[in-house]
Formats: sequence, C-alpha cells, structure tokens
Amino acid sequence: MAVEKVNSSSSLAEVIDRILDKGVVIDVWVRVSLVGIELLAVEARIVLASVETYLKYAEAVGLTAQAAVPAI
Repeated sequence: MAVEKVNSSSSLAEVIDRILDKGVVIDVWVRVSLVGIELLAVEARIVLASVETYLKYAEAVGLTAQAAVPAI
C-alpha cells in the first residue's frame, strides 16, 4: 500500500470519506492498579469504517459467516 502525499489542504468531508473508505481500528487496553490490586481494566477495539469496507475485510478473515445465519 503506497502512501500518497498531497500538498493541498483537504476538507472535512474528504477526510471523513477517506477514513470510511479505508477504515480505522483503534485498540485500547488500560489497567489501573493500586498497591497491586487491580481496580479497573478496560479493553476496547473501535472500528470506524463504512459498511461496505467492513464487509469486504470481514469476509476476508471469515467474520461474516456467523452474521449471515438468521436467528431461530
């Protein structure tokens, strides 16, 4: 995947379109401890992408098979 460098400024709509087209994954893991006692643990994965982009890449790794089966 090549990195494109553009010297002109981008509008907010262009930036949002690029993010939804390519997708962004933010993976967060936080642990708060006091004197060796874990008080809080947060683990989150945030995916920001268009439905089309998500389905394209989810199918490639096999995540859509379970979502396609209707609930009985």
